[in-house]
Amino acid sequence: MKRLTVAMMVLWACLCTNAQRQGADSLSQQATALSYDTFFLEAMVQRQKSNHDAAFDLLRHCIRINPKSAEAYYFLAQYYQLLKNDSVAQQCYLKAAELEPDNSTFLETVAQSYIRQKEYHKAITAVEQLYNQDKSREELLEMLYELYQQTDDNEKAIEVLNRIEAAEGKSERLSYAKSEIYTKMGMAQAAISEMEALAKQYPNDLNYKGMYADMLLRNDREQQALRLYNEILAEEPDNTRAQVSLRSYFKVQGETEKADSISERILMNPNTTTEQRVLLMRQMVADNERADGDSTQILALFHKMLAQPQQNADIATLCAAYMDLKKMPQDSIRAMLQTVLSIAPDNAAARLQLVSFAWDRKDHDEVISLCQDARQYNPEEMAFYYYQGMAYYQQDDHDKALGAFQNGIGVITPESNPAIVSDFYAVMGDLLHQKGLAREAFEAYDSCLQWKDDNIMCMNNYAYYLSELGQQLDKAEAMSYKTIKAEPKNATYLDTYAWILFMQQRYSEARIYIDQALQNDADSSAVITEHAGDIYACSGDTDGAVTLWKQALIKAPNNKTLIRKIKRKKYTKK
Repeated sequence: MKRLTVAMMVLWACLCTNAQRQGADSLSQQATALSYDTFFLEAMVQRQKSNHDAAFDLLRHCIRINPKSAEAYYFLAQYYQLLKNDSVAQQCYLKAAELEPDNSTFLETVAQSYIRQKEYHKAITAVEQLYNQDKSREELLEMLYELYQQTDDNEKAIEVLNRIEAAEGKSERLSYAKSEIYTKMGMAQAAISEMEALAKQYPNDLNYKGMYADMLLRNDREQQALRLYNEILAEEPDNTRAQVSLRSYFKVQGETEKADSISERILMNPNTTTEQRVLLMRQMVADNERADGDSTQILALFHKMLAQPQQNADIATLCAAYMDLKKMPQDSIRAMLQTVLSIAPDNAAARLQLVSFAWDRKDHDEVISLCQDARQYNPEEMAFYYYQGMAYYQQDDHDKALGAFQNGIGVITPESNPAIVSDFYAVMGDLLHQKGLAREAFEAYDSCLQWKDDNIMCMNNYAYYLSELGQQLDKAEAMSYKTIKAEPKNATYLDTYAWILFMQQRYSEARIYIDQALQNDADSSAVITEHAGDIYACSGDTDGAVTLWKQALIKAPNNKTLIRKIKRKKYTKK
């Protein structure tokens, strides 16, 4: 009895000891779980705050605490991906999916990772597993089809298409895809049978019959295909698909007359879309050009099409482009461009070309009219404001010119063409200066150079007008120097630079550049010649100055300042 009691006591002690150990282990596990949850939640908080370095470190700590945390691996993989460490990222994604194989998000991410790495066979395994988990996700079958195509597994691709067809029913897309694969595999009869089954399932849709005929033709069953095309056209004479297929067949066979005849039928077919007409006409123009053919035949087709109601201006636009290609008279092209605008008055390209033609003819009234209409249909197109402003400028209507340019500036955006914007401000500066608004003119010039800092015409005018006022001569000299570097034989730019040096009392240097201006001044302008006289006078050559002033007076006989200089034989300001 005593032995039994001792044994029982020993057993009881052991049990108590084990219970204490288990309790301690349980408490440790609870503490670990609590610690993991705390760190993971903090990682998600830092991730939400875009504190990604902190989130990255916290997630790595989470894995050290709990190496079986799928979610920690998943989010950590995203950071490795951002760090361009794709191999580690993929390992983390795989680990997450391994720990939670039923988690579709993890598995799908693994599949996408394999696809990015072009490991298509592994991606297929993952996608198949995903689809087996949820067969309602039909988009996964589409993904599988693409993957089997990537791996050139045609049989499996067909099998997937059959699975899609079982879910969706037979369709043009699926039947055609299967036929293409069968053709690639050299299984001509299977390819034909697939399209034949589609045509039989939908006997009232002649387009399917046409697709069936196309497949016969592709697989050298010409007579059967031609019989079907003729059946289609007998039942529906304006069936575009059959007409296009027949045209292609006749061209391949070299039967040009038959191809041309059916081409015209397609172009005049009311069922032919504008896109189809444009495509066909481009092909016919290319063929005609290669054969050095008769352009009048092409133009006749264009005019026949344009005699029909037009859905848009594409045919007229193509015709205008063809006429331009053939260098037809400008009046003929203009008439076609007007046709374009009658169909689509908001066609900016056609209107701009008309504006360009009018500008070349110096028909400023038409330029103004075209641009005014354009401001209704294309208010955002800066070119119309520019041309309108320049046309008014040519007519010496400076107020309207300035108004047009100011309106055009209102549509400037950061994406605007810098060259056009720069010219806008440059011409505005000239107009404002002519109106005596020097400050506003200089602001316009500054804006011009901000958009295009090498606008030399602007720099020349800006520099010259500053020198006239005796203001900012160092700035003026720097700008003017750039112009003569860009165009060292431009008399106007040389004159400006010489005059700025003159205003800086650098007479010897000024004389060097004014002599170059005189050498390059074919018109012997009064202004340059007078400036030369002024520079000669101030550099001590009075006789030379008087000679030059007299030459200038011939060009400007009413210049009283010149008369006074000649009489006094010395330079005087105006």
